[in-house]
Amino acid sequence: MAALDDIVRTFPDSAWDAAPSERAPTTGVEHLLEAGHVLCFPQLAFVLSERERRFLTPAVSDGKAKNISLRDDGSLRGASGNAQDQNELRDMIARFSRQAQTLVDRLFPHYRGRLRAAKASYRPMQVEGRQSSWRKDDTRLHVDAFPSNPVHGVRLLRVFTNINPAGRPRQWRVGEPFPEFLQRFAPRLTPPVPGSAAVLRALRITKSQRTAYDHYMLQLHDKMKADLAYQRTAPQRDVDFAPGTTWVVFSDQVLHAVMGGQYMMEQTFYLEPRHQLYPHTAPLKLLEDLLGKALLPAA
Repeated sequence: MAALDDIVRTFPDSAWDAAPSERAPTTGVEHLLEAGHVLCFPQLAFVLSERERRFLTPAVSDGKAKNISLRDDGSLRGASGNAQDQNELRDMIARFSRQAQTLVDRLFPHYRGRLRAAKASYRPMQVEGRQSSWRKDDTRLHVDAFPSNPVHGVRLLRVFTNINPAGRPRQWRVGEPFPEFLQRFAPRLTPPVPGSAAVLRALRITKSQRTAYDHYMLQLHDKMKADLAYQRTAPQRDVDFAPGTTWVVFSDQVLHAVMGGQYMMEQTFYLEPRHQLYPHTAPLKLLEDLLGKALLPAA
């Protein structure tokens, strides 16, 4: 597993695909991703056209959400502007999504054909000063888990790119390796109340049935964010991603907090743990081994 001092692994790639101009484009690095590393590409930029640069303003958001999202059904959520503006913004996000797909297919040949693209997003809002509840406060260390959208053990692989035009880095904190964190918080975990998942689904609080895995991951997310002493004293380090930098991470495994920055692209992919190079490193398997029971319903 990744140690905190070398959790970020840096690569020199400057093309999303295996361009002929690159002598040795990176490939076959699934083992690093699954071990909890952040894969960082400081020379891999998402270049906006001159016309697209007009979207570098918070005014493109409708103010109802922190992100402008391109859903897998092709719909655009969270954007303001007229139909032409929204269509061009959709095209920009879709272009990033295609480049992210090209990148992960090259980096992770073992996952090829097994990664499922979820939503892509553009994040024009400034991190600093954003008001939210403690559960939604992403300046606190956390692993990604969603109260309304159960993932049923599926991994969350994310590609990020900083497109800030003013030289501002995307400022992160990264925390201790997931197995150590899990050992620390496991004594605090409590099982789901029998029947609660069905009630949450019937009330449409969740989009699908919450599994035991989702229950425990959400507890880990909430208990970590609520523990201010842990937030202050836990093993952690600062990482700055400069403009023009792309980074790739399993966000359900790497403890992270977003401390500052503005203007970023993001693409999420889903991966079944059984399709990993080393399935035993998935949070699902680590939790099941620790708790001594299956956390997904039988197929």
